[in-house]
Amino acid sequence: MGKEIRVAIAGIGNCASALVQAVFYYKDAKPDDFIPGLMSPVLGEYHIRDIKFVAAFDVDTKKIGKDLSEAIFSPPNCVPKVVNVPRLGVKVLPAPILDGVAPHMRKTFSPYDPNEVEPVNVADVLKEADADILINFVPVGSEQAARYYAQACLDAKVAFINCMPTFIVSDPEWGKRFEERGVPAAGDDIKSQLGATIVHRTLARLCVERGIKILETYQLNIGGNADFENMMMEERLKTKRISKTEAVTSIIPYSVKARVGPSDYVPFLGDIKIAYIYLRCEQFLGLPLEIEVKLKVNDSPNSAGVVVDAIRATKIAIDRGIVGPLISVSAWTMKHPPVQARNDFEAKRWFLEFIEGKRER
Repeated sequence: MGKEIRVAIAGIGNCASALVQAVFYYKDAKPDDFIPGLMSPVLGEYHIRDIKFVAAFDVDTKKIGKDLSEAIFSPPNCVPKVVNVPRLGVKVLPAPILDGVAPHMRKTFSPYDPNEVEPVNVADVLKEADADILINFVPVGSEQAARYYAQACLDAKVAFINCMPTFIVSDPEWGKRFEERGVPAAGDDIKSQLGATIVHRTLARLCVERGIKILETYQLNIGGNADFENMMMEERLKTKRISKTEAVTSIIPYSVKARVGPSDYVPFLGDIKIAYIYLRCEQFLGLPLEIEVKLKVNDSPNSAGVVVDAIRATKIAIDRGIVGPLISVSAWTMKHPPVQARNDFEAKRWFLEFIEGKRER
């Protein structure tokens, strides 16, 4: 142990705040400690404290120019502050805005004026920072911005972890480009430790395995952070709905009516997310069976542990010279991976076998 994993972050929002805080919150964890949300304090040969942040990008004037340790607590971020992060010596740099700011989010995100601020070339910064991995946390619906960062990783030969629901790593054409360039990539759309999607998947799988026929199902999510405000524009939600819906319906071996995804923005909830899950089913003798569940979680920290595991697993891929889409890593950590496992138990087995060197990808 002791090797650095040099990480750059695109989008210094709530998810980035939870990730940075986590690295320092668990820095003294012992190898045999139980840490909620992590496979282990040590994965392969990497401890969580081996993650070092070396570059950061955003478009918000409230964050640009600040040290990353300060920017992660700047509004509209609303993740609870649970640790005092030391000064990191990493200044948040202006990246190209592209479609990263929806019209209704201009007040919230306070984007810089392109006539006054010149964005950096992200690929050049990644090279200068000697980054191993770029984490993509840009807002849902930022299709052009997400692909810009993916291309920057190809240009800089830096591994790419796509935590948002733009289909890049799961797109065969992009997957081929990563493979040809010799760059590993994990994606798309990060899972939570225990979020609405995995609860919904588990209930659906239980029904299928017990012979209960699912007739229709929905998952309605509300929250109060900037992610939910951004998703109030339905046209930015297309891939998000596909990602979350397929994550559930992929384990049901027949067609089912389903509606899955964000449904409302409730500002006073802050970073709290509430999910309402419903399944209408048919049991023996054609009689009705219904399931209703309510889940309430801190939204952004719920995925931070999964990102930590994705970072360390991707660094293991780098060390082994593995390139292209990381099938096992993505199946366990992402909602819309290149290859969807039959269930979460299989995905976990793939992931652990990859870490142990028993699976090539």
